[in-house]
Parts: sequence; C-alpha cells; structure tokens
Amino acid sequence: MGKWQTKETLMYLLARLVEHQSVTGSQAEIAIPEYIHLQLSELQYFMDHPDHLLLHPTSDGRKFITGLVKKGDAKKTVILISHFDVVDIEDYGQWKNLAFSPYDLTHEFYKNIDQMPIEVQEDIKTGEWLFGRGTMDMKAGISLHMSMLEQAASGKFDGNILFLSVPDEEANSKGMIEAVPVLLELAKKHSLEYTACLNSEPVFTRYPGDQNLYIYTGSIGKMLPGFFCYGKETHVGEPFSGLNANYMTAEVTKELELNTSFCETVEGEVTPPPTNLLQKDLKEEYSVQIPHVGVTMFNVLGMERSIQGITDDLLAVSRTAANRIEEHYLSRAKAFSKLESYTPQPLKVNVLTYDELLQKAIDKFGEAEIQRRQAYIIANYKILGDRDLSTRIVYDLASLCKDEAPMIVLFYNPPFYPAVSSRKNKLIKRVTQYVKEYAESKHEVILKEQNYFAGLSDLSFVGLESSVEVMLPLTKNMPLFGKHYNLPLDAMEELKVPVINIGPLGRDPHRWTERLEVTYSFETLFDILPFAINELLAD
Repeated sequence: MGKWQTKETLMYLLARLVEHQSVTGSQAEIAIPEYIHLQLSELQYFMDHPDHLLLHPTSDGRKFITGLVKKGDAKKTVILISHFDVVDIEDYGQWKNLAFSPYDLTHEFYKNIDQMPIEVQEDIKTGEWLFGRGTMDMKAGISLHMSMLEQAASGKFDGNILFLSVPDEEANSKGMIEAVPVLLELAKKHSLEYTACLNSEPVFTRYPGDQNLYIYTGSIGKMLPGFFCYGKETHVGEPFSGLNANYMTAEVTKELELNTSFCETVEGEVTPPPTNLLQKDLKEEYSVQIPHVGVTMFNVLGMERSIQGITDDLLAVSRTAANRIEEHYLSRAKAFSKLESYTPQPLKVNVLTYDELLQKAIDKFGEAEIQRRQAYIIANYKILGDRDLSTRIVYDLASLCKDEAPMIVLFYNPPFYPAVSSRKNKLIKRVTQYVKEYAESKHEVILKEQNYFAGLSDLSFVGLESSVEVMLPLTKNMPLFGKHYNLPLDAMEELKVPVINIGPLGRDPHRWTERLEVTYSFETLFDILPFAINELLAD
C-alpha cells in the first residue's frame, strides 16, 4: 500500500508537517527539511540510492532538499517543487497556541462555530475542512509530492521524478534562487532532461466567493519599487524655507495607489493595481525640524509588460507627483505672502533613477569611494533587512548629492519575481487540456485554466522568459543587486523549464482561518496528479 497512498495517511503526514512550526526565518524552518529527508530516506529506493536524496545548505544557513527517483536510463524528468516555510501566527489571537495543531484547532473551531465568519461556518458544516497554519499554503502540496515520489520509487512513472522543497518562499525565495544552479548540476550529473516543473501551490480565489478550481500555466511577476523623497530641512517656524518629505511621499502615494493604468490584461486575466506596502519618514527621533527625507514602496504586479515599460511608467508617476508638489508649494507660498511680507520662490523637484543618482555621486567622489561607502553600509547595517538597507544606500548617495534636492529617486527593492507563463508551450497546452478532460470525465470536476497564479510562487525562477539584458532597468536600479541580493540570471536563462501548477483546494491563505478541503485534495487531486505527471513524461 505504501506510506502515503491513502487519504488517511496523507492527512497524518500533513499534520506532522504542520506540527513543525516552520515560520520563515525560524529554527523550525531548518528542522523541517531534515524531517522530510528522514521520512523519504525510509523508502527502499533511497536506501538503495542514498546519494539521490540530499540536503543542500543555503548561503544563510538554511537548507533545501532534493530527491531524485531515476527510471533506468530515462532522461525525461518532471520537477516537483514546493516550499515548506509558512507565515507567522500572530493573527490567530486566542487560538494561537493551537495554530500548528490542525486536528485540535479544527475541533475547537467546530465547537466555536458561532464565532467564525459566515463563509467559514458554511465550510465547517460540510465537515471536509482541516484548519491550521500551513495546511493550505503549502504543506498539503508537499504531502502530495512526497506521495508522488513514493509512487515513482515503486515504478509508477515512465520517466524520472525530481522532488525539490525549499525554504523562504514567503519572504525572498532564497531557497529557490539557490536551488536553480543545483538543478542544472543534477541534470548534468544524472543526464536529466527537464520536461516540466510541476508546482502544487493551492487554488487561490480570484474574488470573494469564488468557488472555481484552477489549473495554472504560469505565475505572476512582482516588482517592489521604492520612491526616495529628499526634501529640504528647515525649522517648523520657517516651513517655506524647506520642503517636507512626508508631503512628497504623500503625493507619490496619491498618484500610484490603486492606479488602474498599471493593471495589465492578458486573455481576460487582470493584475491588481499597485498598492502601498511601506511609507515613512526617516527621522530617527522627535525634533522641531521637519522630516526632510522619506520613502514609500509599492507592490507592482505584472504579466507580459516589460521591465523598461514599467520603469518608464513609474518615472512618469514621479514626474506627475513632482509637478503637483511644485504647484502646491507655490500656491501655498502665494497664499502665505498675503499674510506676511514674503516673496514666494518657485520650487523645482528633480526626478532621478537610482542609477542616475549613483553616476552623479561617482562623478563627484570617484567610484572607489562610493564602493567603499556602500560596502560599509551593507557590512554594518545587516540588521535592517533588505528594504531598509536599500533605502539607507539611496539615502547615503542623496546626502552626497544635496545639490540635486529636492528630488524623488526611483529604485527597486528585493524580492523580485519574474512573470512566467507556459500557456503557449505545446506540451503544457496538451497536458492542461488532457488533465481538464480527465478531471471532468473521471471525477466530474471542472478545472478552469488560468494563465498566471496570482499568489506569487517559486515557478518564477525556473521558467525565465526575459533575457539578462532585458532585466537591466531593474538590476541597475536595485541598490543591493550583486552585493547583498543576487539572482542567478544566467543559470535561470539556461534552465528555462515549462511550468504548470495543479494544487489542492484551500481557503484564506495567510489568515487565521486558513484551511484545506481534504476530500478534493487527498482523493480527487491524489488521482489527478499522477495522470498529469504521466502526461508530462509522455512522448
């Protein structure tokens, strides 16, 4: 029968995985791949081929795991990718201590059904849902992939299966980024030909109340632009002698927040508009000096738009905001001049990219000095995190180029997720159609095809569609790129594997009501996945 070949054994495996409290960056995130390795090592195949099951260290001390089941001299290989980290549990409130105990938490939620949101109550009444952090996102997917690897070890598939599970997907995808060159090494070592990369991220709803089941042939892209606003310092008693950075960031946010001109439509699918993720001034303590330095950052999602095109549009937003600042400042100055003997002076707000600011600083102080200053910042401010560290580097350059102030500087922060789509790939098109037909005929389940998984995923790093040159507008304007944050762009371009996502059914990822529908996930999908894998390996 096998270890994980029934609904009950899959649920038990899922519960054990959830019990590992693998919040991104925690010690448990390091422990869980060791547990997965231990479980897989008990399969006879890996007893016979222990060198096919490996734990790989990442550069920051975490681990990812690969398990290769090779079918004789076969070259065709399907990669099964997953991530084992989860987001924190602060939102669970009174049930926080049960967040990683899915059976106990589910029992409590069933007992306290009246305290649940209405849509959750409806699901509870069916008796088909298991609650807990990671049940949906994405330890059910890991459980299914371990089951598929066990089937491969028993000779189920006419080809090779490579299991890959990584850390850090919920933050910066460091695990997947560092796995890319390892995938190339494994392909060379074992003569593998990667035909497809299958992820099992869960089905995400596209709108409240969405009951559809989806099969995805790509994953949405994400950029994190920042706008560094350098105004002019002054005492609050002389506000027209300076320019408040908080006002500058407010104008940028007003222009970009939910700006639908950034929405992209591809075959009826629409990206959400940009929304703000961080906005603050950089004063370290209270004083009566106005905040003259601030930053605002935005989540920008994309599908087929070029990086250069998005960058041009973000610069246009900056210029619009700069014009509004100038007009508003002059208007208020003229109004004040009617109250006080004062001659209003026009204001000019410059708009620069990070690369332009960097070149100005190099022209003034020399490349060696700028490199030294940036190396010092990166070495001594690691505790800040990637976003604040990027901002500090921009702040240092702006301080060296005060003659450009007031200014708005566009720069990019980690993480970056390239958009990928295999909807035009012949193999993925064929397999998607066959899987949809199989699901309907065998299980009376309708799977709707979606071009882009909207929840962000590690598929972004295995199906790169842009060349390294096309990405220059991003890499040149990312202060940490090549210093503290790296993408193996050449390896990503070489790997370039078609992608597909077929995952379990869940609800409310990253919320305290996160839950998994167990019958579809561990019965229906358990039957669909091996069919899909066989088709991905077929001639």
